Amino acid sequence: MRLSYHGLVDQLRKQIGEISTSELADRLDAPPLLIDIREPDEVRSGMIPGSYHVPRGVLEGVIWQIAPEPTTQIVLICDAGNRTVLATASLKSMGFTDVWSLAGGIGKWRRESLPIAVPGAVSDVGDESPVFSADDEARYARHLSLEGVGREGQRRLAEASVVIVGLGGLGSPVGLYLAAAGVGRIGLADPDVVDITNLQRQVIHDTVRLGMRKVDSAATAIQRLNPGVTVDRYPTALDADNVLEILTGYDIVIDAADNFPTRYLINDASLHLRVPVVHGAVYRFEGQASVFRPYVGPCYRCLFPQPPPPELAPNCAVAGVLGVLPGTIGMIQATEAVKLIVGLGQSLEGRLLTYDALGVAFDTLKVRRDPACPACGDETKPPSLVDYDDACTPADR
Repeated sequence: MRLSYHGLVDQLRKQIGEISTSELADRLDAPPLLIDIREPDEVRSGMIPGSYHVPRGVLEGVIWQIAPEPTTQIVLICDAGNRTVLATASLKSMGFTDVWSLAGGIGKWRRESLPIAVPGAVSDVGDESPVFSADDEARYARHLSLEGVGREGQRRLAEASVVIVGLGGLGSPVGLYLAAAGVGRIGLADPDVVDITNLQRQVIHDTVRLGMRKVDSAATAIQRLNPGVTVDRYPTALDADNVLEILTGYDIVIDAADNFPTRYLINDASLHLRVPVVHGAVYRFEGQASVFRPYVGPCYRCLFPQPPPPELAPNCAVAGVLGVLPGTIGMIQATEAVKLIVGLGQSLEGRLLTYDALGVAFDTLKVRRDPACPACGDETKPPSLVDYDDACTPADR
């Protein structure tokens, strides 16, 4: 005898576990893994706070990414508690041992006036984690399961904004890794176009995009990697007139510049805006990185009060640079930016990390804020914004 859909559901309901709405409501402070298997149009009106959205059609395909341990306690949610009965039986057949169906589904939950979170909004019960889409669940699965990041950390990444100044060897890995991590808004500032000499180290660009503006080339790569990222483009060199306008509104500035005038301008502008700078620089076989938080730790001028003369600071076009070296330093910059956003670990604030690629040696130098620093010594008087010319002297304006 062939069972009808409802007959099969009723039969399976006797075999699988169900949890009542009242039982689940009592556990929202420390809930099990909640998975809402309804379709996208069904969840727009709201979900149980803390739920993951995984449409029924992809559940079995992504469940191991969301719940890598088969003993994870899982509660499945649908509209009336029928689809979840079938889904619960399916997950149990895959080896999951602690799966439950929400009896009556979210329909019963609503009728009992229990908390509802609107997708993309803060939950009603103090859980500030967002409602993630099925794509987000799969894309960021390794973050969501990582202690110290999790859903709250991923929310912070999604809401963060970072501007990268310079889309060369350093800015390339920074842009790719921040996009992959899910940083919601990335600004790209660079006046140049892609040249074939860039491709030895600037991995965000490729041969097909030779002659394209670097901001457009980088934006193309970032959006192919993660379409959910918003990209702002600034195809211009920073100067004293536009630097505050370009950097305003971002949470973090990535100093991936390849020249001293821009580095000093970024530093001084960050003191006006009180925005942290993640600094990186490379030269031949050596690189360095640090984090400068305005008026908290040292700034760039605490290390180097004035730009050096050009004969002491040749660029990579003159001195050369090992192609893989900017990748190492750029990934460190991206790591520091993610740590600042999520609130992880100890940053490079107050320390200068140096790397010798030939000797495979990392060293960390302590750097203190200079009370006599010409830029950050007096918090009430941010430095004047000055354009330096190629000779590292103040330019006529």
